[in-house]
Amino acid sequence: MDDNSNRIPYMLPEPMKCDPGEPITMTLVNEYIGYHQDRLRRYAYLDAMYKGFHDIFFKPDKPSWKPDHRMAFNFCREIADSFRGYGYGIPIVKDTDNESLMEALQTWHKKNHIRDHESELIKLCCKFGHAWEYFYQDEKAITRVKAIPPTDLFCVYEDDLRGRAMFAVRYGKRKKDSKLYGEVMTREQIIPFADSELKTGEAIENPYGMIPVVEWQLNPERMGIYEGVCAANDIYNFTISEKSNDVAAFAEAYLAILGAEVDDDGVKRIRDNRIINFYGTDNAKDIVVQFLTKPSADGTQENLLDRIQDMIYLTSMTANFSDDSFGGNPSGIALSYKLLNMDSLAETFDEKIQKSLEKRYKIFCSLPTNFPDPDAWESITYKFSRKTPKNILEESQILKNLEGIVSRESQYGAAPNIISNVDEEMQRVENEKKAAVEALEVMTKLVPDSDTSVESALRSSVREEAKDMIGG
Repeated sequence: MDDNSNRIPYMLPEPMKCDPGEPITMTLVNEYIGYHQDRLRRYAYLDAMYKGFHDIFFKPDKPSWKPDHRMAFNFCREIADSFRGYGYGIPIVKDTDNESLMEALQTWHKKNHIRDHESELIKLCCKFGHAWEYFYQDEKAITRVKAIPPTDLFCVYEDDLRGRAMFAVRYGKRKKDSKLYGEVMTREQIIPFADSELKTGEAIENPYGMIPVVEWQLNPERMGIYEGVCAANDIYNFTISEKSNDVAAFAEAYLAILGAEVDDDGVKRIRDNRIINFYGTDNAKDIVVQFLTKPSADGTQENLLDRIQDMIYLTSMTANFSDDSFGGNPSGIALSYKLLNMDSLAETFDEKIQKSLEKRYKIFCSLPTNFPDPDAWESITYKFSRKTPKNILEESQILKNLEGIVSRESQYGAAPNIISNVDEEMQRVENEKKAAVEALEVMTKLVPDSDTSVESALRSSVREEAKDMIGG
């Protein structure tokens, strides 16, 4: 990474296209590998920003007599991880009315640790703007999936109106000789290659009938969530590092003595005893002893740091959860406004994720060993939930205020943090009412009809208690 790395405008990864009539040869594959490698510098830069290897550490060293502190505050990682936790900290729920399919999915999800797998895909999307989900069959013929970064896999699309995937390439370089190896995936075959040669004799049949990769996109431009604020993060690091250098320079300021001569022993006494005492001179009033310090720009630096930090969160459309405005017990409306931009980002990502999930389960259902009906994936529904701060007190007040005004279903739906499943809650309430009615009947039998005031009062008390249990 050079000193001007934060000024270089990297190209976003536009889809690579090819004439659908072009035969897939090693020459063609090498051509698109070359195009893909032109993008690796951008991926390396975004990865370094996420991991904290920022531009400040690669700037030229200062002279040895100058303070040279290097400080990096990783806003990029905080933005990515905060967005991932807020938008997808609660797992994506997949549901279907087909009980057999649901059972098959649950088994498959467990074998593939699907929650961790999806979290890794989302992290890669936040870093690079997109990622790949790779399908393969293991030694037991079980369908497996793996999250692949866009540095290791790319797809070429047909250059027509439909824009279908034409072929995909997963490749790497050998450490010993830096030669390429990998595989080319088409709808019909998976063909390995090495040393610039397609191993057509070692090709295997593609069991899925479609290219076994699914692209996950953060947005249509495939732009990382913090990509637009990387330069601002670098400037923040430079500014606060220089501020630290100023503090160190102040501590090491030069002592100027004007109007008196100090020999080496005198300098040593001043340094060790921290006492300055000049005597035996008639012009003491003309002696000046002071530190040489450069003008302070502390206020300017603080204003710049605050402004950069605010603009980083504003530009990335993410919330600063450590900000004081999130303290206390803000109302639901106040929280919704603070999180509005973040919600908009997540909703865009939701749409892209759902499209990718539909492709995933279409591939899953394409194998009879996974599920006998290849079209069963169409019955799957998806639910996305946000990990928002909860204001339980406010929702409990809403429940109370809606009592008798709207239906039970609408009332319960107004408090999602208290009642996660409205249908189940309504069923539980109904069961409690039935139990209360049965209790009323039992207690009524235990208290016989009588005109005496004591028994009448007891009977009335029992009925009132039971009525309270069933809500009047």
